[in-house]
Amino acid sequence: MLYKTISKANFKVFINEVIAGNVTIAPKMTDKDSEGNPVYQFQQVYAFDEIALNYTKTYSSLKNFFLPFKESLSTFQFDKNEWKQKIEYSIHPRVIVGVRACDINGLLKLDNVLMKGKYPSPYYVARRTNTFLIGLDHEPMADCFCQSLNSDEALHGFDLFLTDIGDKYFMQINSSKAFNLFKNVQINDIETEDEEKYIAEKKRIASLFKTRVAITGLSNLMDIEFESDVWKKWGDKCLSCGTCAMVCPTCYCFTVTESIDVSLKFALKEKVLYSCNLVDFAEVAGGHNFRPEPATRLKYRFYHQHRGFVESYDEPKCVGCNRCGIACPAGINPIDVIHDLRMEDVK
Repeated sequence: MLYKTISKANFKVFINEVIAGNVTIAPKMTDKDSEGNPVYQFQQVYAFDEIALNYTKTYSSLKNFFLPFKESLSTFQFDKNEWKQKIEYSIHPRVIVGVRACDINGLLKLDNVLMKGKYPSPYYVARRTNTFLIGLDHEPMADCFCQSLNSDEALHGFDLFLTDIGDKYFMQINSSKAFNLFKNVQINDIETEDEEKYIAEKKRIASLFKTRVAITGLSNLMDIEFESDVWKKWGDKCLSCGTCAMVCPTCYCFTVTESIDVSLKFALKEKVLYSCNLVDFAEVAGGHNFRPEPATRLKYRFYHQHRGFVESYDEPKCVGCNRCGIACPAGINPIDVIHDLRMEDVK
């Protein structure tokens, strides 16, 4: 890891050079909500001035760029007694700017499963290895609890990470690729004043977290409260819509569909993201459903995040971004569910 600084004027020059030579994705204001607040999304940008570096939150996570909702796994061509299969998982290099620490940590959790697991996904690996990530520190939202899950700091998983220290950025350069991109842009060595400003800014950001969730011992509590009435309380509210999984930066459950063209000459196999909260998620051949009740499905979603994933990877799957709580049309918030399991007052 190298530490440097770059003036904001030079950073703008740097990003415009990156955009000129690469597909570049960054946060943009795309709309306003009913209260007039800006709505941000990660989209392709064509100039630095399109980027909203001071964005608050995006309702969907970066996962969509690595695990698209629907993707083709293979196609088949049939001709008389012969058939040909075509599989593609190549992707052009791209750059994503302005990534928050919790989303970087979300990708690291997906890496454990989809890159470093026994059966890595070549589709995910192609996207991940061909993506240049530029992270950026930010002030937390009021309902963000990523600090409780140690996801408020990104220690690796990025190429470049920035912290605003006034008229310049304090940079963590984490790859040779990132360092080489600065050949035509001036960057500076760290001075004592820069270090002091950086430490002060990190402390200031850490002090702004308002929401905290007690995670210690939660995996054991999941076993102790396996039959708790808390699951029925929140399960009765669940609409089984799967919205939580779609916005979650770490949910990766999927199903596979196969379709054959009416001409019988072409077939397509597709992967579609799914959710353990959907009614038919645990349904098997013959029609039996191992999780017919919403409460059971909701429980296993939390169980995977805070018990099963911990057992496999020594950390929770949740990063504390609270996108699921914001998006849930039934008002199910993970903060409230965990407080209920611990028999704490919900505030």
